[in-house]
Amino acid sequence: MRPKTKNRLSLLFQKMSNKVTKATGSPLAFIIAAAIIIVWGITGPIFGFSDTWQLVINTGTTIITFLMVFIIQQSQNKETTAIQLKLNELIASHERASNRLIVVEDLTEEELDRIRKFYVKLSELAEKENDVNSSHSLNEAENLHLLKKKHKTG
Repeated sequence: MRPKTKNRLSLLFQKMSNKVTKATGSPLAFIIAAAIIIVWGITGPIFGFSDTWQLVINTGTTIITFLMVFIIQQSQNKETTAIQLKLNELIASHERASNRLIVVEDLTEEELDRIRKFYVKLSELAEKENDVNSSHSLNEAENLHLLKKKHKTG
């Protein structure tokens, strides 16, 4: 597939997934889906609750579910990226924040666990101070803790 064709296809899918996500998340979509189920249920006695009658709803819901998985995933990926960018802006704009956290989603599980343990330690330091306003950067946690403690007593 050529790059231009791929970009057009990607753009088309993004536009379509945005519209489908908004439409299927609306109250009208729920009402239509509920109405279809009610009509299907009411027609049960007419069709003698046959295998074909059951197959109609099973096939329809399976196909819709299968397609919606891709639409929802596209929407979720876009939303996650947008949230990450907003958080990155907040981190980058704060002078004492660690810029290493800007790409934290790209770290390994082990690296994430090490950072999580670090923040647990920060929480414990803040708890000892009994001060909810205490905060520390990734690189300066213990030094800032000692400096703040010294400043309070001095």
